[in-house]
Amino acid sequence: MLDGFSAETLARVQFAFTMSFHIIFPAFSIGLASFLAVTNALWLWTKDETYQVLFNYWKKIFAVAFGMGVVSGIVMSYQFGTNWSVFSDKAGPVVGPLMAYEVLSAFFLEAGFLGIMLFGLKRVGPGLHMFATAMVAFGTLLSATWILSVNSWMQTPAGYGMNDVGQYIPLDWWKIILNPSFPYRLVHMVLAAFLTTALVVGGVGAWHLLKDHTGPASRRMFSMAMWMLLLVTPLQIAAGDFHGLNTLEHQPVKVMAMEGHFESHPDGAPLILFGIPNQAEKRMDYSVEVPKLSSLILKHDLNAPLAGLDTVADENEPPVAIVFFSFRVMVGLGFAMLGLGLWGGIARWRGKLYQAPMLHRLSVIMGPAGFVAVLAGWITTEVGRQPFTIYGLLRTSDSLAPVSAPAVGASLISFIIIYFFVFGAGIFYIMKLMSKRPRVGSVGELTDAPTRAATAKPIIHGSSTPSTTA
Repeated sequence: MLDGFSAETLARVQFAFTMSFHIIFPAFSIGLASFLAVTNALWLWTKDETYQVLFNYWKKIFAVAFGMGVVSGIVMSYQFGTNWSVFSDKAGPVVGPLMAYEVLSAFFLEAGFLGIMLFGLKRVGPGLHMFATAMVAFGTLLSATWILSVNSWMQTPAGYGMNDVGQYIPLDWWKIILNPSFPYRLVHMVLAAFLTTALVVGGVGAWHLLKDHTGPASRRMFSMAMWMLLLVTPLQIAAGDFHGLNTLEHQPVKVMAMEGHFESHPDGAPLILFGIPNQAEKRMDYSVEVPKLSSLILKHDLNAPLAGLDTVADENEPPVAIVFFSFRVMVGLGFAMLGLGLWGGIARWRGKLYQAPMLHRLSVIMGPAGFVAVLAGWITTEVGRQPFTIYGLLRTSDSLAPVSAPAVGASLISFIIIYFFVFGAGIFYIMKLMSKRPRVGSVGELTDAPTRAATAKPIIHGSSTPSTTA
């Protein structure tokens, strides 16, 4: 079925497939962990039972998402050895320690306090329980910091040297960790995680408001989500602009592909709103353009010159069509989020936030938009880096392990089948949890203890709560 594809192509598809499944869970759990910390803190501060209901409601969903993120992440790490062993050998002295720091610091922090957050309120008291919840939230942010440092170094390598066997070795760990693109990527990704979670929380709240607009817990989660969209989306758009300027400085070819500029523009480049990239003929077909706007955005000067892909050797060009369209999906969804946040702000100002069925329906539709935007942004970043794994230093074709195409193809098919069954079941269970309406007054029915496998009875009072292990 996969005859005709090279081992390199199949290995890239396999990593892209497993990464696409994995990234949606950290993007959700990073924001959701902070949301749980906020709701728990607000409950302790105000003693409003609604916040405790929201905490107990979303902590179950977080536990499942966190578990699936861990499992899907383990699979990815194995691929570095099976499919990309040459990359692992050459970049291991730099990349290996950073990934180990993520496990030793961030993951252990999350896993160590997760059980207390999920089941420990009645055992350790509200103060220590709040501390554990905050540590889980901090751990997710710390995990993102290390992983993005690794990825950013691959995009903008710094602080390295070469040894006599051709390996990249660390010369300055500060320059490696704080490489030129790292701060921009970290801010952009963390804000994306917060917006992804806000859209999911807002979509769930809107779903329940469409059925009953008087539910206090549904109202509260929808209100908090709309505040997040209104306040954070403009920050994300600004962060994206700074990130784009940084990319132009350090990875100009990627920006050429994002903008669809096959030709250089010495007196101001147009912003191509839409078109069909024709990489074979080096042109943009059926393009819709705004004259000189690209130069204004990227150089803050209408007449600033911008180089095009005609200045780049063919073998160093990324797949333009993929980068061009994925970038527009990400940007388009970002402005859609801004529009949703503004609509929510206007509805709140008019006192109609909870009696706006059209707003609620759009919020439900936009619920998955954050995941799509994250995937589109990741595709833009990674495909735009091609044909390199370490930008400008190590080509993807030179990073592949000595594996055969049939072997990679067989494992790819296995991954597709297993992932759709395992993670499909997990996502179905999360959706089932979200479909249940949170009810104020039901806190006493929620437990902080795992169930016994043999008896299916809770260890302490209350009904059983789904648990997960890290």
